[in-house]
Amino acid sequence: MILAIDIGNTNIVVGCIEEEKIYFIERISTNHTKTELEYAIDLKTILDIHHIKRSEIEGAIISSVVPQITNAAKLAVEKILKKEPMVLGPGVKTGLNIVLDNPGEMGADRVADAVAALAQYPVPLVIVDMGTATTISVLDDKKRYIGGMILPGVRISLDALTSRASQLSGISIEEPKRLIGRNTVDCMKSGILYGNAAAVDGIVDRIEEELGQKVTVIATGGMSKKIIPHCKREMIWDGDLLLKGLQIIYDKNK
Repeated sequence: MILAIDIGNTNIVVGCIEEEKIYFIERISTNHTKTELEYAIDLKTILDIHHIKRSEIEGAIISSVVPQITNAAKLAVEKILKKEPMVLGPGVKTGLNIVLDNPGEMGADRVADAVAALAQYPVPLVIVDMGTATTISVLDDKKRYIGGMILPGVRISLDALTSRASQLSGISIEEPKRLIGRNTVDCMKSGILYGNAAAVDGIVDRIEEELGQKVTVIATGGMSKKIIPHCKREMIWDGDLLLKGLQIIYDKNK
C-alpha cells in the first residue's frame, strides 16, 4: 500500500492505494500558512480515521501544482512515515511521451492523469479534469501527449460572477429547477452548470475535428460529478484517475 498525495490550488487529495484497491480518498484545504507539523497532524488524523497503520504503508508519492506547499507536505510525510516520499517532477520516470513546446511547464496532476488514462482506456484520449481550473488534455493515437486547454474552473467562474454583487454571494452549484431560469439565482446556476457542460461538449467536438478521429473522453476532478451528467457527449467518469496514475508512476520508479 502507498500513500498518494495530490496538492492542488484549492484542495489536497490524500489517498491510500494498493494495486487496484483504493482504501480511501479524502480532501483537506490547501493552506499556504500551514507548517509541516500541521500537515503531519492532518495526515495522521486521516490515517487514524481509516484505521490505516503506518507500518502498512510502504512508501508515498506527491504530485503538486503549488510549489510553496510541496516541501512542507514532503516533510510532513517524512514525520509520519519515517520515509522520504517520491515527488513527481524532473528525474521521475513516467513513461509519458510529452510533445509540447516546453514539457517542463506541464502540471504534475496532468501527467498523473495521462499516465493512468493510457493504462486503462483506448486512444486517442481526451481527459477533462475539473478542479480549480478545468484542464483538457489530449493524447493522440500514438499515445503521445500533444497538448490541451486550460479554462476557468466552475467555482472560479461562479466567484467571478458574484464578486461584485454582495447579495448574490454564496450561491451553491446545483441543478436549477429548469434550464431557462425565472429568477437571478436560478439564471446564474443554470448559466454556470449548463455553460460549463456545453463548453466541454463543444471543446471535445472541436478536438475531434482537428484530429479527424473519434476520441475516448475521461472526466475526473472534484467538480466533474456536478457538470458531466449534463454533457451531451458520452464520457467515462473516473474520480480515482489521478491516484491511479500516481501509483503507476511510483511502481515505475521503485
